[in-house]
Amino acid sequence: MVKGRTLFKYKIKKGPLHKLPVILKIIMMILFSSLCFLLSLQLHIALILLLFIFAFICKITFWEQLTDLKPALYYSVFMYILSVISSITKISSDIFFNTSIFMPNQEYLLTALRLTFIIQLSALFFRTTSFMEIKECLNMIEHFIKRFFKIQSKSFFTDTISLFLMFIPDFFIVWSNVNLAWRARGGKPGIKKIKILIFVLISISFEKAALKARAIEARNIY
Repeated sequence: MVKGRTLFKYKIKKGPLHKLPVILKIIMMILFSSLCFLLSLQLHIALILLLFIFAFICKITFWEQLTDLKPALYYSVFMYILSVISSITKISSDIFFNTSIFMPNQEYLLTALRLTFIIQLSALFFRTTSFMEIKECLNMIEHFIKRFFKIQSKSFFTDTISLFLMFIPDFFIVWSNVNLAWRARGGKPGIKKIKILIFVLISISFEKAALKARAIEARNIY
């Protein structure tokens, strides 16, 4: 059991978003994620702040929200480093020390804010929706589609999609466990840690996914 904070982990404490139907949450997440590409820089900042406040109302703590935003932070730093390297390679050596190349441009800031906003939406969804709720919702959608189009096939895509969606928080839970075990044994951060833990992470994650898949298959057979 992970005692620390884990990305996208389901929140047992019930908030307003827990009570919404799953299908409505999925539609809202897709809709807002699509609309964010049409918004300005200022609107992104305002919406991100509003999502922070709304997450507090849903009983998601400040530190849990920061934990969920780690992927956005890492990717933004990576993009910033690449943009600086790209700017350095394009300019001549006589203006190498021009500080303007280290200033992030508006396009970079907008991309980073969009990523932050979409990850916030995803975190709210996974924090307030359990695996069984997602599975039941997708099952309803699948049955409706099959009745509407009169599809006679007995194969179901619900289990595959729900397993794929819940693999995301499970992946981060496994990482928290192996990272905690590494630190408990006196391991230090660095390249050596990544080289060792990446294979452990992949093997445990796939093992957990395989166990869930077999359990669902057994329920469908019997």
